[in-house]
Amino acid sequence: MNYFSKAQLSENSSRFNANLINSCTGYKSCNIIATKSSKGITNAAIFNSVMHIGSNPPMLGFIMRPLTVARHTYDNIKETGFFTVNHVTEALSMDAHQTAAKYGDNVSEFSETALEEDYLHDFHAPFVKHSPIRLGCNYVNEYEIKENGTILMIGSIEHLYLEDDLVDASGHILLEKSKTLTTLGLDGYAIPDLLYRLSYAQPDTPLKKL
Repeated sequence: MNYFSKAQLSENSSRFNANLINSCTGYKSCNIIATKSSKGITNAAIFNSVMHIGSNPPMLGFIMRPLTVARHTYDNIKETGFFTVNHVTEALSMDAHQTAAKYGDNVSEFSETALEEDYLHDFHAPFVKHSPIRLGCNYVNEYEIKENGTILMIGSIEHLYLEDDLVDASGHILLEKSKTLTTLGLDGYAIPDLLYRLSYAQPDTPLKKL
């Protein structure tokens, strides 16, 4: 078994460590967060840190890197209070990855890629056309993670759009059917398969595959 102590990690190149630590926690979500500034300039950025916060009320969170350089997603959300979260598929993946490039604040990633803006229910921020699962969110709060300067952003889920036949009778979204991608580290993309669902875990009760 390979082993890396904290001391050994400090001797590796920064790129090697970034790849290693970004991969060691396993598969991550893959989403485009889209915003629009108060001046009407849209922004799209790929994120692999979107997470469930709570179901009642419905909320999600994501991690912003330190504000030591321009963060257009952060600025737009603080200006307007709106953002969208859009699942990435294989067809969207190349353009989604390109949004990580450092464009100026007067340049929209939608104009620099084949990603298309889509406006639904008069929501201020654009959704990403052709994304099978889209969420419209309002800014709720933010929390600085003092240990490394990152920021946990919290949003309320105000709108949820799903392509047809992506929800089963119990409310599970069929991610395997939507072909939603997952990320491996900073530059790897995969399509996961559902193995099975299991019954609710209770003491002294055998689990069942559903």
